Amino acid sequence: MPKQSFEDKYPNIARWVYEHQGTIEIGNDPDSPLTSFVRAIDMGGMPWEGEDEYESLDDALLDLEAGLQECLREIYGEDD
Repeated sequence: MPKQSFEDKYPNIARWVYEHQGTIEIGNDPDSPLTSFVRAIDMGGMPWEGEDEYESLDDALLDLEAGLQECLREIYGEDD
């Protein structure tokens, strides 16, 4: 079975980073006021942040993928 690339599995995350030039933060920082485990940041701020905890990293990335799909749709006015 061929491996699926990150870009194929998470196209909106890839677009966020490569085309939109946004950043992604993953993990908890006990010294930070932010409690979300994963968040998306761009020059305008933090348009998306996830839950405080996930059962798996893949669950966090799937949530991020869905959240960024909506963010990119709002930013660029695109429909599916």
